[in-house]
Amino acid sequence: MGIKNYTDSIRLKLYTSLIKKAFYTPGENFFFKKIDKKIHSLLINNDSFPKEVQEKKYEFLISILSSTKRNLDKNYISKEVSERLFETFLKENFTEKDKGLKMQAKFKEKRGILPPSFIVLSPTQKCNLSCTGCYASSKMNCPTLPYETVDKIVNEVYNEWGNHFMTISGGEPLLYSDSEKTLFDIWEKYNKMFFMFYTNSTLLNKENAHKLAKLGNVSPAISIEGKEKETDERRGKGIFKKIIEATDNLKEAGVPFGVSVTATACNIDLLLDDSFYDFIFKELGASYMWMFQLMPIGQAKDMKKLMITPEQRVKLYQKWEHILKEKRYAIADFWNSGVLSDGCIAYGRNKGYLYIDWNGNIMPCVFVPFYKDNILDLHKQNKGLSDALFSDFFVNGRKWQDDYGLNNKKKPHNWLMPCSIRDHWSNFKTNILTANCKPEDIHAEEAITSKEYSENLEEFDENLKNLTDPIWKKQYLGEK
Repeated sequence: MGIKNYTDSIRLKLYTSLIKKAFYTPGENFFFKKIDKKIHSLLINNDSFPKEVQEKKYEFLISILSSTKRNLDKNYISKEVSERLFETFLKENFTEKDKGLKMQAKFKEKRGILPPSFIVLSPTQKCNLSCTGCYASSKMNCPTLPYETVDKIVNEVYNEWGNHFMTISGGEPLLYSDSEKTLFDIWEKYNKMFFMFYTNSTLLNKENAHKLAKLGNVSPAISIEGKEKETDERRGKGIFKKIIEATDNLKEAGVPFGVSVTATACNIDLLLDDSFYDFIFKELGASYMWMFQLMPIGQAKDMKKLMITPEQRVKLYQKWEHILKEKRYAIADFWNSGVLSDGCIAYGRNKGYLYIDWNGNIMPCVFVPFYKDNILDLHKQNKGLSDALFSDFFVNGRKWQDDYGLNNKKKPHNWLMPCSIRDHWSNFKTNILTANCKPEDIHAEEAITSKEYSENLEEFDENLKNLTDPIWKKQYLGEK
């Protein structure tokens, strides 16, 4: 064993011991406080970003750790699963880190850029629900990717990009099946990766919960709209009760889970109430929450009435700040939390991602329904996912990200408006989208050609800019 490997081994053992004491000692304890202090010091002393940006990153990270510990104390996460999580996390940052960095360096030497840090994959459009405003427009008789293709995608991002994390979306991922294989086969095969999958929860019975517990490298993010009234209105009568049953199954098996919430005009009042978050984290037992704002594409194209207003979005941002700091609940809003990710994470940027749908279309983001390349076509040409990173479409998107903030992280443009399509619609159409791109479906095609659609989003963006620019300049950049 070389000196460096020996040193890494010692450090891994020390950090493992400290982290286990911090998490397995009930309640507030000395070891957890030491970790808290260390994380704050590391992030705040990084002067490459505005101080307030780093404060938000600290608050989010410590909220993840606090939420995890809270559920360990309640025995909602089993010791076997937590041991696996710690092992995966620590090895990725110590013994596996060099391997990942070497892969990335090799990729950059060959391709000229660093690879994305993860992907979102929707292997099937099948779903047993039909939720109002769903971007996937899901049904049961829908396209599904071949298992061979799914396996090839995961293999590339793990063995060539050095990725250790992947998100699975849908459709309903637990309905995926091809050649007598399911996603459980993928999760078992790539057992050094950690997977999160979005789910409507209806298939999270006791059997599947215990299968997830045995794997130890998968966490479900359950879609919920609020409480029973809001959830059943959008997802169907009786779905809320199925969610409660599913979370009970997961807690019994010891599987950590999160929730996914779509903010709409119908549930915005609830999302501005602290009691909702207390319910999700204290009663339901979630370890994290991802919040999305209804995007008017897909079935939602004509549903301006369901979009939250710019004023409501700012209130939701302020609520997120409060919940993160005062409650220490691990919540990230795909739009309002742009400071956590240094802005837009689409277009296959490093520390960002790309999206592949059930037809194999490769898109910059789940909410950017346009594509140039298709993974099935690339595989036929003996090419891979990496080749899609260099389309003019993706290159234009990354250039915008660089100009908007990544090339000047000390004084970036307004990361409270991070989204290239939702928050900068006019620029997206003019400077990012290319003539050789195809819309994912008829709704995307109508969106890009509709004068009314453009006028609505441009008005939204202008109003949001007027509301958030003063916050950004004063709170984050320190301008008067």
